[in-house]
Amino acid sequence: MARIVYGVSGEGFGHSSRARVVLEHLTKNGHEVKVVTYDRGVRHLGDDFDIFETEGLHIESVNNRVAPIKTLLSNLARLPDGHKKLQQLKKDVFKGFRPHVIITDFEPMCAYLAHHYDLPLITIDNQHRLRYMHYDYPNHLKGDRQLTVHIIRAMVPKPDVSLVTTFYFGKVENQRTFLFAPLLRSQVLDLKPVRKGHILVYLTSGFESFVDMLSDLPDEQFIVYGQGDHSTKANLAFKAPSKKGFLKDLASCKAVMATAGFTLITESLHLKKPYLALPMTGQFEQAINAVFLEKLGCGVNMERIDKAGIQGFLRRLPELEAEAAKIPDFNNQPLLHKIDTLLANKAQKARWFHQNRKQMSTPPEKVV
Repeated sequence: MARIVYGVSGEGFGHSSRARVVLEHLTKNGHEVKVVTYDRGVRHLGDDFDIFETEGLHIESVNNRVAPIKTLLSNLARLPDGHKKLQQLKKDVFKGFRPHVIITDFEPMCAYLAHHYDLPLITIDNQHRLRYMHYDYPNHLKGDRQLTVHIIRAMVPKPDVSLVTTFYFGKVENQRTFLFAPLLRSQVLDLKPVRKGHILVYLTSGFESFVDMLSDLPDEQFIVYGQGDHSTKANLAFKAPSKKGFLKDLASCKAVMATAGFTLITESLHLKKPYLALPMTGQFEQAINAVFLEKLGCGVNMERIDKAGIQGFLRRLPELEAEAAKIPDFNNQPLLHKIDTLLANKAQKARWFHQNRKQMSTPPEKVV
């Protein structure tokens, strides 16, 4: 068995959702795990796992657009507490717990301390497909892609092994990156999809302009999350956050209209639901998620939001639903099996990757 420090980004729900699948597997198999996380990660994982609460980065948005100045000021305000937490993390977790290996789901403190203490570092996330996987993208996203790759490198500079979850597959750039289907939490795997008449809508706060367009489509019924609980207004039913209620509405909807976050897209694909993607402006990962979704033929990338585009999506629902039905079912086991291999005998295979990282950085087709 291995002693593991598992860093989990607390930004959004997707990181802690994926980490829960792995953490349940690790603890079931007898590994000792310390989880380092913050914000939503603490709320979603704190009752079930051994948590060290740290400080972390946050993205601020206004009307489905990243707000750079607001994001910068918000994170600068956290720097003093972040430094204190870093010192405590070094003392209590890395020196006190003495881990064999570090896993991070896009949490940077653990990644940097792995290098500081010369420990193997494994990433489990969807971000590293943007750095280590070949894919085509629109030319107008070139600058955003370069910036995103720099940010990923800064957050997690030198992973020894990258286990990447993705719903769109390309060639990898090195021998230490492995692509897997998205990890799905048990609550989603247990869902039985049906097709009722409503469309599920999930938006970031302050995105009233899109909601106004939906109210002009009286023949459709929309269940809206993320805009507050305003009860029912004509063809719009606003609902407050609810894990069970949201999943029930997702499983029974005929389509999804939402921001282009990785987790909701993958859960919708698993349930074979057509998806209208509304990528957040200034978020390259959401932009490329929407591009990938459209390449699969079961969704629409709506970069410019207008009523005509929404109506076009609705007309195409039969075609999009037929393509969604062709998506292979996702399976958690291949990634979990890879983790087992890396962690066996006190993370012997992970240590091997750590010692041979430079050689394993060679592209697969160049191996002699």
